[in-house]
Amino acid sequence: MRRTRLIGGIALLIGIGLLGGTHASAQDDGDDGSLDELRALIPEGEPGEYDLTEADAMYGQLAAAYGARVFTTAGTPEKRDLVRELGAEIAIDYREEDFVEVVKRATDGAGADVILDNMGASYLARNVTALATEGRLVIIGMQGGTKAELDINALLRKRGAIIATTLRARPAAEKAAICAAVVEHVWPLVADGSVRAIVDTTLPLERAGEAHALMESGEHSGKILLTA
Repeated sequence: MRRTRLIGGIALLIGIGLLGGTHASAQDDGDDGSLDELRALIPEGEPGEYDLTEADAMYGQLAAAYGARVFTTAGTPEKRDLVRELGAEIAIDYREEDFVEVVKRATDGAGADVILDNMGASYLARNVTALATEGRLVIIGMQGGTKAELDINALLRKRGAIIATTLRARPAAEKAAICAAVVEHVWPLVADGSVRAIVDTTLPLERAGEAHALMESGEHSGKILLTA
């Protein structure tokens, strides 16, 4: 099966698109892991990899901009339309479909070489199942809990790896290096319109309670901004 390329030779499949529904983005816990997540995927990729990331619309756009195959999930028809508009090849209804099965079918049974996950415990078992041989599961969040049972035998059979990373605890020099990489690789795509911020709602700071209620409802498609 033909495999497309991303930076460093990675072909990227974006899964679990966090545009609302039951999922929340990495910055909901106060840690904007976006730059770190990008770096976690790109540097060590091998030519021809399939990657599945459980992240928000930004990553789907980045992947599409670099010619990758993009998979994402969303809980409503409107959100699936949006992620397709942003470059997703397949938009998965996570309420009715199993993303593991969809990824397996789409990769001729191979699975994902890299999975970027911000759900944590609740998705651990399925993420391991979705991994390809010698695949890497990169955990960048714990929206679905912090403790889960790991089938080490399943991981060993795939010669897989589980990696955890966060931006908040890194030294300032590492954060600066990550920012510089984003300026080099991402900002040009923002400047030419290939990648754009998806904003659902803008509210004044005094209506922060409404913003939290909207986020908890899962009815938003994109970021919720508070303005002074």
